[in-house]
This record gives sequence, C-alpha cells and structure tokens, in this order.
Amino acid sequence: MKKHVLIVVAGLMLLAMATPVLAAEPEAAASGGKMWQYISAAFVLGVAAVAGAFGQSKAVVAACTSMGRNPGAAGAIRITMIVGVAFIESLVIYALLIAFMIL
Repeated sequence: MKKHVLIVVAGLMLLAMATPVLAAEPEAAASGGKMWQYISAAFVLGVAAVAGAFGQSKAVVAACTSMGRNPGAAGAIRITMIVGVAFIESLVIYALLIAFMIL
C-alpha cells in the first residue's frame, strides 16, 4: 500500500513540475518545446517497455507453471500464451506509434 501511495505522489509531483511549461509564453515555449517532446516520447516508450516486459514475464511464468502441472494441456496453454504475449507486445507498439506522433 505504501508503495502505491509513493508512486501516486511521485506522479503528481512530476505533473506539478510540468505546469510552468504549459504557462510559458508562446515564444518561450517554442524554444523549449522540442526538448519536452523528446523527453515525453522517451518517457512513453520507457513506461510501455517496462509494463510490457512485466506483463509478458507474468504471462510466461503462469503458462510454464500451468504446463508443468498439467502436461496434457500444454498445447492449448502454449497457443493461448503466444496470443496473449502478442497482444501485450501490440500495446508496446502502440506506445511507439504515440511517441512518433509526439515527435
């Protein structure tokens, strides 16, 4: 529980630090705007890669455990795992497309 609160507080602090950029004059924002685009694109890709890797690892661990407990159903479990991992990876690819749109 404390970990979740810490993550939420850190996210709110990050958002609070970004508000002066939004309040800047258009000329000032134009000069530093590219920097924030690169930072936000890198942040999107980093979060998506970490979340995708975590989700894929949990899916593979659960599938391997299930195949170990019930070897007769290994074929169906393997197919389901591959489809699930493909869906998880597609979310990371969508994040890559969003990062390209930011840039």
